[in-house]
Formats: sequence, C-alpha cells, structure tokens
Amino acid sequence: MAKIKTTFYCQNCGAQYAKWQGQCNACKEWNTIAEELIQKPEKSDWKLTTSSGSKRTAKPLKINEINISEEARLDTLDTEFNRVLGGGIVPGSLVLLGGEPGIGKSTLLLQISLKLPYKTLYVSGEESQKQIKMRAERINPNNNNCYILTETKTQNIFKQIESLEPDVVIIDSIQTLHSDYIESSSGSISQIKECTTELIKFAKETATPVILIGHITKDGHIAGPKILEHMVDTVLQFEGDRNHVFRILRANKNRFGSTHELGIYEMQGSGLREVSNPSEILISKKDEVLSGNAVAATLEGMRPLMIEVQALVSTAVYGTPQRSATGFNAKRLNMLLAVLEKRAGFRLGAKDVFLNITGGITVDDPAIDLAVVAAILSSNEDEPLPSDYCFAAEVGLSGEIRPVQRVEQRILEAEKLGFSTIFVSKYNKISLKNTTIKIQLISKVEDLVNFIV
Repeated sequence: MAKIKTTFYCQNCGAQYAKWQGQCNACKEWNTIAEELIQKPEKSDWKLTTSSGSKRTAKPLKINEINISEEARLDTLDTEFNRVLGGGIVPGSLVLLGGEPGIGKSTLLLQISLKLPYKTLYVSGEESQKQIKMRAERINPNNNNCYILTETKTQNIFKQIESLEPDVVIIDSIQTLHSDYIESSSGSISQIKECTTELIKFAKETATPVILIGHITKDGHIAGPKILEHMVDTVLQFEGDRNHVFRILRANKNRFGSTHELGIYEMQGSGLREVSNPSEILISKKDEVLSGNAVAATLEGMRPLMIEVQALVSTAVYGTPQRSATGFNAKRLNMLLAVLEKRAGFRLGAKDVFLNITGGITVDDPAIDLAVVAAILSSNEDEPLPSDYCFAAEVGLSGEIRPVQRVEQRILEAEKLGFSTIFVSKYNKISLKNTTIKIQLISKVEDLVNFIV
C-alpha cells in the first residue's frame, strides 16, 4: 500500500512547509497553515487528440520566423471588455476575473458567452443548468453558440471539451474544480495550482482561450496562492459599490495590452449595460447650482472622464476638526488644506472638511487637485461655482499650479460635454486652435482664489 503523502500550505500566500507552524514566514499571517494530501501525477494530466492535430512537439524557432498573422484576437462584441483586454481575447490565453461576491462576475461572463459568435463552453461548478438558463433568459435567450456544463472534475471537463471542441472555455469558478491527481479538497492551494496548470496546458496546446472566475478574500485579494496570478496571462478585477448600479472592470495584469484601461458597466435587470460615456454617470444632474461642487477633467488609462468633486466645510462642533475623504487620498486632502492655509490665507484649521468623489469611484490622478481646492473654497465661502467651469491641474506645496499630462485630450472632452471654461496650468504647452471652450491659464493658487472669491 502506497504511503499517503502530505504537506503543509499557507492558505493565504501558498508557501509550502514540511511541518505545521503557527506563523507563515512568507506573508507573516497567523494560523493560515493547513495540512493537505498530495499525490504526484504519474503521467500527463491533459490528453487531447483532435482531427486537426493540435497535439504537437515544441521546437525552438528564431523569433523572426514565428508567424503571428493567424493569431487574430477574438472580438467579444463587448466594447468595454475588449478595451480592457487590449482589443479582444488572444487565442491560447488564460484570463482570471476576480471580484466580490454578488458584484456580477458570473453575469458578465455569461453575457459575454451569449454575445460571442464562437462556440463557447460555459462550465459552472456553482449553479445548475436551470439556474444559468434563468439568468440567460433575461440577458439573451436566443443564442445557439453557448453550451452549459455543470461539472467540477477536470478530467470530465476535458472529455466534454474533446467531443465539443469549443472556441472559448469559461470556468465558474476555479475554486470549485478538483483533479484526480490531487487528494485534497476543492479550493485548497494544491488543487487550485493543479487545476490551473491543466487548463494552461490545454489552452497553450490547442490555442483555445480560457477565462476563469476567481473568488477573493476579505482583504480583496484573489483567493488561493499568489502564484495563481503569475500563472495566468491576464488578471481582471471587477469592482464597484453594491449600493450603486455601476461596475468598473480593471486590468491588474495584462501580457497582451495596457493595464491602464478601464471598462464601466451599469447593472440592470437585463444584465450589464456598457457605459460608453462615463461622464454622464459621474456628473450629477441638479436643478439649481449649489456651493461646494466642482468638476474635474481626469484620465483613466487612455479615456478622459469628467468627475464631480463635492466638498463641505463647516465649523468644528466637537472641538477637534474632522478630515474625511471618500474616493480621494485623505493625506493629499490634508496637504491641499495646508497649502490653502499657508499660501492663500484661509483659516481652515478650526473647520471640518468633508470631501466626496461622486459615482462611488476612487481617483488617484493628481490633476483633480485644482477641482478639490475649488470645491473647498466654494463651500467655505458658500459661493457656488458656475456649472460650466471645470478644472485640470495639480497643486504643488508652494501653491504653484503644476501642468498635467495629455491636457489637450482633457480640454477636448470638456468642450464636447458643453463646458465653457477650463482652468489649467499656464505651464502646459497647448497647441489647440479653433476651440469654443475658454482656456483659463493660472500659475498660483491665489489666481484661482481671485476667480472664485
């Protein structure tokens, strides 16, 4: 009788140990090391022989002899998803999509699988075929290219793949799969690594793209070993506030495109709607002009966005002034308040200051500094800013207005949305001509105060 082999894995980072210990040396977490059964596979785990002869022996080639003309990206017919991936799905790639429970990961990938003009196999280990059909009825009931399989054993999944020969495979989720070559339970470190390795081998040998859904931990990281994110080609993060209907798709890693792109969706009863003009959801509609509101021209990747900054400045009731920021770095808010106190002479040290970025998004672009300062001054003086003003500049510690990158793209976006004036740094080199929007150049924070107060 063969001896049962066990090892100890950290359930947080995937580090391996010969015996149990209380703290993981790699991630410094306590009580995350658990014993798992392991068994080495005696032969290849993935065996697929098709009539097209996809099983091949690799041999070295000169880099200029490699032909990539046939490896065209697969169009998902979803503009936002294509943008984040860099133009579509690369054949043979492995994409990992993570997000909080209930955020819409399964809905997004089911919607994409129902849109795809290719033969798609949607493998679910969490829902039955009838449950998936109920959601599909709301999204796109008339689809003949999507096949639904409810299975968690990888060997059975590969048998169905061999008979069906799909163009795209979607797994929901990687934590529910298990392989016969590993004795531990589904979701364990060793099972996740083994199942992902089998799927990578299948994807690379057959040039079939595989999209995985991954659970996340309470800290917001994808559950399982960190090596999982190194193994795949693309890591996407699907995020948003569950109290809002808007969802944001980001790329944390992308071997075939930029990681700076952003996809925005609106959750509806019929699925996720692509938001082609994000500024429409980030700028609130109101009947009257109120103090403390300013609009900033920011960038997410290559996409310009107009976002609304709201500020509230009031007398500190409890003695100690409060500083609170939602969607903005609180330390940067304190810095801007210090600049206003030192350079512009505003006594804000004894006042509460609250800041909010509307739409439930988080912005780290320094170009919104000027809009933050404008909103704070507007609320402090209780003087509303004109609704057709917007701002795009960084504020330095000495009170100077610093230039920002791609300012012309920001100006054109503001002009397209009907703004009459945009405040930018005078040190920006602007070559735009025949624009209807007024470009107001300022060099110091005192210049902004003269316009507002």
